[in-house]
Amino acid sequence: MPADTRFKISRPTFLVDNREEGELSNRLLSMTVAEDTAGLFRCETVFGNWGEKDGKSDFIFFDRQKLDFGKAFKVKLGDDTLFIGRIMALEGRFASARPPELVVLAEDRFQDLRMTRRTRTFEEVSDSDLFNQVASDHGLQPQIDVSGPTHKVLAQVNQSDLAFIRDRARAVDAELWMDDSTLHVQARGNRNGGTIQIGYGNQLREFNVLADLAHQRTSVTVSGWDVSGKQGIKHEAPSSIMSSELGGDTDGASILSSKFADRKEQIAHSVPITASEAQARAEAIYKMGARRFVTGFGVAETNPKMRVGTFLDLQGLGPLFSGKYYLSDVKHLFDGKNGLRTEFVGERPGLGQP
Repeated sequence: MPADTRFKISRPTFLVDNREEGELSNRLLSMTVAEDTAGLFRCETVFGNWGEKDGKSDFIFFDRQKLDFGKAFKVKLGDDTLFIGRIMALEGRFASARPPELVVLAEDRFQDLRMTRRTRTFEEVSDSDLFNQVASDHGLQPQIDVSGPTHKVLAQVNQSDLAFIRDRARAVDAELWMDDSTLHVQARGNRNGGTIQIGYGNQLREFNVLADLAHQRTSVTVSGWDVSGKQGIKHEAPSSIMSSELGGDTDGASILSSKFADRKEQIAHSVPITASEAQARAEAIYKMGARRFVTGFGVAETNPKMRVGTFLDLQGLGPLFSGKYYLSDVKHLFDGKNGLRTEFVGERPGLGQP
């Protein structure tokens, strides 16, 4: 018989070293699976740690047989995977009014990069070359889709590999994420995790949204000095570079210009040495601010396909705020009081037509 879709899975399941552990699901007290655009997917789970063991009352998991450092840790919801990583920390909680608890903290493969700090230089490399090199350093499979200039020199100075590639991703308007052992780096404008439509009062439980001009600009200019050409360089990123992402909405820059005045920003702390570097940096900085003109914070029914990079098409919010939001922060949550739900941050570069 076909599955009855009226029933939803209400509790996640856990696999440790690829073996399903039913006791963990039964003893689960709370869970947070968190992801954002900066990479490093993390999971925090709290399990009851007191009960009958070997015929007597005792701690359940302190023998480190099921839960131990470095073990593969996977969270699933039905057939869908919410998290894949490895156990990095174990925390004991001994409260006055509750039985003992064990907290398991796990991270994805970005923890390898976070824990590796270096000082080194790269010569005559593109950002794509650099991401491939870092992936190779850590035995990862690279999936790189970014464009950008070739740099005469790039320096990693007392930075972790994760911090370094985060900086480089921001400089070329890209985002990075890990899928098991595959390192993905892709331009934000090309990243598309699909679209999920939900409505207020249905799957969308709560939503607060703000359209704010405070950090909007009508253009961003980056200047520098071309050492080999012995001349100044400058690139101005105008508001028109966002036109392909607006979908008929009104962007913050045009509202700012019409209601107040042009607000042009000059970036002084960036020091590009080629015209292509100046262009890439100016456009990346402009787009980062423009995409956050409309920012919403919501709670929805849990859908494993809600990941950073997915678009949520939110309906029932009126003409200004209904529409597609890019998920930049996602937290899948569970506890005994509220059950499963997903908290998210959605970004949108434009406001709907009244």
